[in-house]
Amino acid sequence: MEDLLRTAEELAGRYGILYYEIRVTRVTASHLTMQNGQLEELGVNTEVGIGVRAFNGAWGFSSANDMSRARDAIETAMKIAKLSKGDSRIYLGDPVRDRAEIRPKRSFLDVDIEDKLALVKEIDSLLRGDGISNRSVYYGDGLKESFYFNSLGSEIETVVPRLRLSFSVTARGNGEMQSYWKSFGGTAGWELVERMDLSRWTSFVREKAISLLHAQSPPSGEFDIIIDPELTGVFIHEALGHAVEADSVKNGDSILAGKLGERIAVEGLTVVDDPTLPGKFGSYVYDDEGIKAKRVEIIKNGVLVNYLTDRETSALLGLEPNGHGRAQGYSYQPLVRMSNTYVEPGDWSFEEMVEEVKNGLYMIGDKGGEVDTANGTFTFGAKEGYIIENGEIKAQVRDVALSGGILDVLKNIRAIGNDLRIEFPGYCGKGQWVPVDDGGPHVLTRALVGGLR
Repeated sequence: MEDLLRTAEELAGRYGILYYEIRVTRVTASHLTMQNGQLEELGVNTEVGIGVRAFNGAWGFSSANDMSRARDAIETAMKIAKLSKGDSRIYLGDPVRDRAEIRPKRSFLDVDIEDKLALVKEIDSLLRGDGISNRSVYYGDGLKESFYFNSLGSEIETVVPRLRLSFSVTARGNGEMQSYWKSFGGTAGWELVERMDLSRWTSFVREKAISLLHAQSPPSGEFDIIIDPELTGVFIHEALGHAVEADSVKNGDSILAGKLGERIAVEGLTVVDDPTLPGKFGSYVYDDEGIKAKRVEIIKNGVLVNYLTDRETSALLGLEPNGHGRAQGYSYQPLVRMSNTYVEPGDWSFEEMVEEVKNGLYMIGDKGGEVDTANGTFTFGAKEGYIIENGEIKAQVRDVALSGGILDVLKNIRAIGNDLRIEFPGYCGKGQWVPVDDGGPHVLTRALVGGLR
């Protein structure tokens, strides 16, 4: 690495580059996918690469997947920055020297690929059952070892393990076809797999898919709704989180631009993005710009108090960078991204919330959707729903969706549960994919409800 540091310094002097940052990354990963008992993917790979950013009022970027071409990548990024000369500013700050490692209890690198395959086969077998027409199992793990340095003198070494397991089924019958799924994941090792109750969760997924075949269609109109911790997390990630990413604010794509310090939700609502949560799938120690990860309160007691920022947007908006510049890998430039985003718990029990609803729905899980952060509108599907009448949960409904205005839903919140869960790992796409988690407690609010079909 000493040669790399000297090369970067020499080339920066030659091209007149005042700031640069370099990431050297090695990822050792395995992936297995099984569909209906057929192994569709089994891969074990190690990839090493270098990503270089140089700043000269505008960014120049280059990467290489062969360290023998590291000098070329550095020189190319600096040439681009020199040619692209702009008038943007970035936050610089003080140099950081650190080494940080998230240590699993049992490294997945010590687990034979045969054992990982046996796990996938066992889950596939547990998912079999009458009425199940399709089964899918995915397992993936990766150890990311990174060395980051920049022209300020920062030198940061990090080691982060990450593991994710998901499975789904499709049930067919009664003239219908319905799917259900479950995911687990974290910055952890094989101990995460060892803690799973596979029998319980595979039965749960199978039974849910079967039951949805006989569920009724949802009503349509505006209703009181209780959203479960998973749907709360998706709403707060997709509808609010993307709107507070400072590049959306900078580009005029956020309904929350210019609203720092304003009340945008009910007084009891606090929303947080926290990459420092131990073991969560979206956790990290430093972001890909060498900024220490930190807990950020986005909404505090109903008031918008922070955006998520990187070096460039923090300088533009006059804010401190808060460690949210993330990249999919060494060949991608960092963008402003979320980590683990959630709603802080309140003091309502789930039973108290249900008693509050005279005519409404209980909506469970995430089935995808769309959000327009510029106009502040959204539509999300739920895995399932239940009618609530006079404080009692009644019939199950399927293919149900909620929609409305982001700020309307935040202001219509009537109760926030005391049952916080942050355990819904996934990948967030924004031109590139990064691991995230989200969650919250049950939340009672009001929104438009309709069918997905």
